[in-house]
Amino acid sequence: MKLLTISDEVVDWIYSPSLMRRCIDVDFVISCGDLPIHYLEYVTSSLNVPCFFVRGNHDLYEIGEGGIVKSEPQGWMDLDMRRIKFRGLTLAGLEGCIRYKPQVPMQYTQREQWLRAVWLSRKMLYSRLRRGRGVDIMVAHSPIFGVHDGPDHAHTGFRAFNWLIQQFRPRLFLHGHQHRNYAPMQPAETCVNDTRVLNIQPYRIIEL
Repeated sequence: MKLLTISDEVVDWIYSPSLMRRCIDVDFVISCGDLPIHYLEYVTSSLNVPCFFVRGNHDLYEIGEGGIVKSEPQGWMDLDMRRIKFRGLTLAGLEGCIRYKPQVPMQYTQREQWLRAVWLSRKMLYSRLRRGRGVDIMVAHSPIFGVHDGPDHAHTGFRAFNWLIQQFRPRLFLHGHQHRNYAPMQPAETCVNDTRVLNIQPYRIIEL
């Protein structure tokens, strides 16, 4: 199976007819957030494959044709706080980043994301006990604390994600938020125990 992952930045060749030529064999798409709704809808209408997303801290709404207010892309499934099965794989997600502004959607304190992670973990516990792994692909906008995050508060990772990896052992942990140009020397892939942690900003094609 082949997976296209996108996050945080509009890529010219993806938002063009080249997408069909270069990704004709992609089986599904995952967005880790902070992308325009019209961009996501172009991807799903072009590839016509299942698409899954979590919201980033800049994902609010978009004014569509006729002045219609859109809060989510058509044709995409929101993974936040959900665990789903797809073609023999399990996917789960948690949206948002660390809170750095008061009363802003899709921003959470460390404690708030801990509570959300614990709630989500109930959906992964049976699989963890039965087959040793609670989920195959974990999708987030924010990085893990201490792995691919930044020195500034706004790009600090969540400690709850470290716990999720330790307890539920996803094969892949996908995230964005930390733009590659913020820290060009920072690795984009790190192994944490037996989990591949990938910063997929702005895109990455993954063979499963």
